[in-house]
Amino acid sequence: MNCLIYPFDGEYILQKKKSIKRELLAFGKLMIDKKVAILGGSTTAEIKNILELFLLSYGIRPIFYESEYAMYWQDAMFGRELEEFGADIVYIHTTSRNISVYPSLQDSKEKVDKLLDSQMNHFVQIWDKLLQRGCTIIQNNFERPAYRLLGNKDVSDYHGRSNFVTCLNQRFYAYAQAASSKGFYINDIDYLSASFGLEKWADISAWHMYKYALNMLAIPELAFNVANIIKSVYGYNKKAIVLDLDNTIWGGTIGDDGIDGIELGQDSPAGQAYSEFQEYVKAHMDLGVLLTVCSKNDEENAMAGLRHPDSRLTPDDFSVIKANWENKDRNVQAIAQELHVSADSFVFIDDNPAERAIVTGQIPGIAAPDIGEVDDYVRRIDRSGFFEVTAVTQDDMTRGQMYRENAMRSHAERSFDHYEDYLASLQMKAVIRDFESIYLPRIAQLTNKTNQFNLTTKRYSEGDIATIAADGNYIRLYGRLQDRFGDNGIVSVMIGHKDGGSLHIELWLMSCRVLKRDMEYAMFDRLVEECRKETINKIIGYYYQSAKNSMVREFYRDLGFEKTKEKSDSTVWEYKVAAHKERNRIIMVTGNEE
Repeated sequence: MNCLIYPFDGEYILQKKKSIKRELLAFGKLMIDKKVAILGGSTTAEIKNILELFLLSYGIRPIFYESEYAMYWQDAMFGRELEEFGADIVYIHTTSRNISVYPSLQDSKEKVDKLLDSQMNHFVQIWDKLLQRGCTIIQNNFERPAYRLLGNKDVSDYHGRSNFVTCLNQRFYAYAQAASSKGFYINDIDYLSASFGLEKWADISAWHMYKYALNMLAIPELAFNVANIIKSVYGYNKKAIVLDLDNTIWGGTIGDDGIDGIELGQDSPAGQAYSEFQEYVKAHMDLGVLLTVCSKNDEENAMAGLRHPDSRLTPDDFSVIKANWENKDRNVQAIAQELHVSADSFVFIDDNPAERAIVTGQIPGIAAPDIGEVDDYVRRIDRSGFFEVTAVTQDDMTRGQMYRENAMRSHAERSFDHYEDYLASLQMKAVIRDFESIYLPRIAQLTNKTNQFNLTTKRYSEGDIATIAADGNYIRLYGRLQDRFGDNGIVSVMIGHKDGGSLHIELWLMSCRVLKRDMEYAMFDRLVEECRKETINKIIGYYYQSAKNSMVREFYRDLGFEKTKEKSDSTVWEYKVAAHKERNRIIMVTGNEE
């Protein structure tokens, strides 16, 4: 829904929230249900209403629990109703209004440190309690106080309120970075309030009249920010950028102006802005975002522009380059097919509103933001939250290289007459093991990003995965695959719940990067091996239909399972362990040693 796309009109959203919600629910989009508890140190009713809109727009249908006014600590520590609610996400909406005591000018440094300890302990008690229950926590940091008693010295003197808030925020960040705090995220209202304007953010009348700690018009900004964290936790981030070239990453039309005539580099203000935008786009590669090109251009001209001496982006930075005169929606679909990535996980960046309209009209779910003028590009894309970071893994940082290696594999495949000979030539090796703590972030990430080869479509937070990893009632496996072209990283995950002599497969997924390479057979062989160790004689498999996983509808049949139940959108399958014969004959598997 366009009214919820950044930059949005917050006042319009507040006024039309009921009709917007009706439209979102009537749209027919497939939703996942998540329980969201809001624990507020101030009034949160309107925050809940607007947060719901943004979550619905992402395909997440929230079921809310809302604490009573300023009862956030009591609810977290002693609230039986909250515990029975079983929240997936707990959002703690506290602000500088909830700092109970600030330093006075008479306080010593030791006294101020004790005040910081006391304030920090107040929150750590909450966080530790909720993390023990397996909740994912989103916690506001603190915005700057509304006034500076010491003027500019307020930020540097330990007696200053600004200094106190800064120190407390730093302690929050240290907690978030600690290994024991998986599933804990900061909602950065310090940044939001600065961006919105601190004087506007701290609406004194809203506080005294309604006990809202922020301006009503700031609520959509806040709710949007929280929604971006939640959708990232559950894998609803975008995965790739599709870039136009002319007047998008450089000024001018290279076919008309020539390589010397485009604006790029330090010789003009516009050229500097385009260079800065290129640097911003390139930095996304470290997050695992794939970069591609879709340009109406002669390929020779496009490549010349990317080899411009002042270009920060080079041809090697892109997984796919489509420079031709085909319609852009068709080129985007072709890029998606080459990468084995759904086109609705792309962000299409083009200065031309007509091209954006065509692409969004033909490809449901794709993002095509209004990027404005070149000076607006970075701000508008960055504030849109397409690639909100809740975890960065080693696989993220090398994903672009992995996709380029996939292109090399595809090229090699064409030189073989028989597919089995091609697979053998890859010299594949796999490590298949029980979950290890170092890989939990990547495992959680896979459960939320993998859509096509995903039999049950369940989504898990990192906290959920950590809980399962410590539970003896599960058989868990991750699979890592490498070949002569490179390391694919962790590409497959299985979770099975033990129930007497049966194992129920709650999750089985595999990255699209390694489809049709027999990794699924290697994983199943290893699962059967573990079942035999546990004297499990029957494996129960489940398939739940989604918009993207039709390719595995009959997957269990291929493995030799028998279908026992069938509904319009799901099936249940059964496999006798005693009848198993190894299926993998191509991949050399290690990691199953004691």
